[in-house]
Amino acid sequence: MAVYTQVDEEALGKLLSNYDIGAPISFKGIAEGVENSNYLLETERGRFILTLYEKRVHEADLPFFLGLLEHLAARGLPCPLPVKQKNGSAIAKLARRPAAIVTFLEGMSVSRGTADHTRAVGGALADLHRLGKDYSLRRDNAMGLAGWRKLAHDIGARADKIAPGLGGIVGTEIDYLEERWPKDLPRGVIHADLFPDNIFFLRDKLSGIIDFYFACNDLLALDLVIALNAWCFERKGELNVTKARAMVSGYQARRPLTPGEIEALPILARGAALRFLLTRTFDWLEQPVGALVKPKDPREYLQKLQFHQTAKSAKDYGLDV
Repeated sequence: MAVYTQVDEEALGKLLSNYDIGAPISFKGIAEGVENSNYLLETERGRFILTLYEKRVHEADLPFFLGLLEHLAARGLPCPLPVKQKNGSAIAKLARRPAAIVTFLEGMSVSRGTADHTRAVGGALADLHRLGKDYSLRRDNAMGLAGWRKLAHDIGARADKIAPGLGGIVGTEIDYLEERWPKDLPRGVIHADLFPDNIFFLRDKLSGIIDFYFACNDLLALDLVIALNAWCFERKGELNVTKARAMVSGYQARRPLTPGEIEALPILARGAALRFLLTRTFDWLEQPVGALVKPKDPREYLQKLQFHQTAKSAKDYGLDV
């Protein structure tokens, strides 16, 4: 989450007149994240999150995202529920941007998760995959394999400002992945961004999953290795096999991986690392002046990519196969 667009009192009051959630009591920006402008809103009826959609989130995709939240929440997944306006729509306009209000979830994110945390995350991700199986809307993965070469082209030689030779590393890696990317694996709705700041815990119990604005239809196992990349590496770039094993165990307890998915884990993990290396590099180079946001260091994902390039099988992730 982040703040790119400032909202004044008059604009907020006009927006809230379209809802039945009472008058505002407090309103403040949330600085974490990199994609949208987010505010914590408290009204006479409770606490909510107001999001203004920026950058990569297209208004045409909002029915998929908000409908998915309604679908999953109705089936018991702990995720925000969109708040409808008086006219029945969950999509509003604010500061010339599409916007939405969703319910507030109790809990806190953890910056240094334990194996117990990663096991819970794996289980929740499997639940998301199972519960999303009958969701009727579809959305292609805009940040998937098909989009990586264009993103690399947009970054161009500027990649070498992040790390010497990074542009060449990226180009070679895309060539490698395009030749070997698995196709015949289980697919469905994925979160695609399950980082620690998108998971809440309350008294050590997983209490919420947020920020579904990269959700799409893609390989289910890709979602698992995105989470593994985000949760199971230590500060110096080494994989914590205990956390990785716990995450996959938690996942498999609720949705067993197929043999093909297990075999494909190393290459999927490479792709997941490259995806975030690319988007973090782009965000680092394109940071808007004056934005209340701190872009994340792309070099973290260069380290992870280099680890995955050496992995030969799922055994390198501590898995017993």
